[in-house]
Amino acid sequence: MPKITVLLADDHAVVRQGLRRVLQAEPDIEIVGEAETGRMAVRQAKLLKPDIVVMDIAMPLLNGVEASRQIIKTVSSTRVLVLSCYNDDEYAIQLHEAGAAGYLLKQAAVTDLVKAIREARKGNVFYSPAIARRLIAHYRKAHKSGASRPQANPLTSREAEVLQLIAEGKANKQIAAELDLSIKTVQKHRQRLMDKLDIHDIAGLTRYAVTRGVIQPVAAAA
Repeated sequence: MPKITVLLADDHAVVRQGLRRVLQAEPDIEIVGEAETGRMAVRQAKLLKPDIVVMDIAMPLLNGVEASRQIIKTVSSTRVLVLSCYNDDEYAIQLHEAGAAGYLLKQAAVTDLVKAIREARKGNVFYSPAIARRLIAHYRKAHKSGASRPQANPLTSREAEVLQLIAEGKANKQIAAELDLSIKTVQKHRQRLMDKLDIHDIAGLTRYAVTRGVIQPVAAAA
């Protein structure tokens, strides 16, 4: 049987190194790449087409939720497993609805991660028990009430990228270089998202990015 190819996406080198050591010890798993930013994870996924991406949420330049969405949308053969310290229902719901193959907490046992990777390769999903219970409860409640869940993110993928970079303190020139766009195009995206959100200052955009989980509060304050 061919090995399960895995791309590790986490902004902490020590975490990637630890995951690599653990997973390389499994005879059926091969680590084919690493990424320290969400944007790098998307690029690496498109290039390497791994079976599985193990993705953190708190990623610079492009957060793990949006990076996961882009990978799921553009690399149909790759499945995304989220490994995060955030025991947060909103993240789990967003990623579930985006098509993630699972959501595990970083304090989960190594055996759970290995099992999740193998299950994802088979086309199954795997969630940490606490996350799974709350997801089930959430959807049962929504079904019982007949309420439809509002759109998790009103922005396009490009607008979400620009929003994160603005919230991380990047100027238009830096955003243009990062996204390989003209400054004029960046200005148009910036204006479009401000109009869409009815927020017209950087502080307000940063607060919105934090409350929606686009960036983490620590990153916003840096």
